[in-house]
Amino acid sequence: MNRPKVPLSILVVEDEFIIAMDIEMMIEDAGHQVLAVASSLQDVMALPTDKAPDVALVDMQLARGSTGLQVNSAIQKQWPDTIVVFVTANPKKIPDDFDGAHGVIAKPFSSAGFVAALKYLEEGVCDPPPVSPEPGSFVASPAFAAQWGVSPGER
Repeated sequence: MNRPKVPLSILVVEDEFIIAMDIEMMIEDAGHQVLAVASSLQDVMALPTDKAPDVALVDMQLARGSTGLQVNSAIQKQWPDTIVVFVTANPKKIPDDFDGAHGVIAKPFSSAGFVAALKYLEEGVCDPPPVSPEPGSFVASPAFAAQWGVSPGER
């Protein structure tokens, strides 16, 4: 796989319009681009498949009865190199193995916390492993932390 360069291309999967807009603004303010915003599994499945996102930020409870776990599975099948990060107020609903996803950003989050998590992901995606310590706003899945050579939750 060719390593992505900044700006990262990010897919936002969030059914709350205001939250999606806030996330989109923070992504753009951090120098990255929003590839698309989707509110459900159905929206993700309807996206063009020719351009894979570098990162997908996925809420756990989505519109039209879909879940973040379903979206994560679909993204892993469609774009296997995409880094999937859950963005949720319910991190306890994420399986211990993160269902193959790469990490979580817990809601509510501050703008600074969100941007710190993006910076950490940027370092890890563009030139792994990240050189910065894992920020408190991001928790890597056990498998992803091992891939980057850090302990989950290491600060």
